[in-house]
Amino acid sequence: MPETTRAHLVCGPPAAGKTTYARQLADRLGACLLDSDEVAERLVRAGMALAGLDPNDRDSPAYKQAYRDAVYETLFDLASSNLPRVPVVIAGPFTSEGSNPRWPEQLRERLGAETTVHFVWCPPALRRERIVARGETRDLPKLAAWDAYVATCRDERPVFPHVFVENE
Repeated sequence: MPETTRAHLVCGPPAAGKTTYARQLADRLGACLLDSDEVAERLVRAGMALAGLDPNDRDSPAYKQAYRDAVYETLFDLASSNLPRVPVVIAGPFTSEGSNPRWPEQLRERLGAETTVHFVWCPPALRRERIVARGETRDLPKLAAWDAYVATCRDERPVFPHVFVENE
C-alpha cells in the first residue's frame, strides 16, 4: 500500500511524550495529526460539567463509560476520512488495547489501512515531573492521588509487534 494509506497510532501512558513524538512523526511523514486531547478536550469538558462531574476527570469509571470509546471512535472516523489523501498519525493512551493481540488487525479493518503502532514510554517518576511541568488542570486529579493513579497506568509494552520509543 502507498504511504498515503498508512496510519500510525502512537500510544502509551500519560506524559510519556506521545504528543511530542506524534507531532515529530506527522511532520516527518507529511501526515494529518489527530491527538485525542486536542480532538475532544472541549466537548469532554462541556459534557462532564453538564453531567455535574469534574471536567478535569479523565480516569473515573464515569468518564470512561461516557467518553473513552466515543473519543477513540471519533479519532478513527477522522482518520478514515483522511487516509485516502494523506497518512494519519493518531495519538492517545489506548491503554487496554495493548493487551489485545488482535488489535493491529482490528485497527487495519476499522481504518481500512495498514497501521503501525508506536508505544512511547518513560519511567513513572519522569512522567510525574512532566505532568507537573505542563500545568494542565485535567492533570490535577492525577497529581492529588499520584500513587493510586500510577498504579492504574499500563506500563507494559503491547503484546503485539510495535515500534518501541523510550522517551527519557
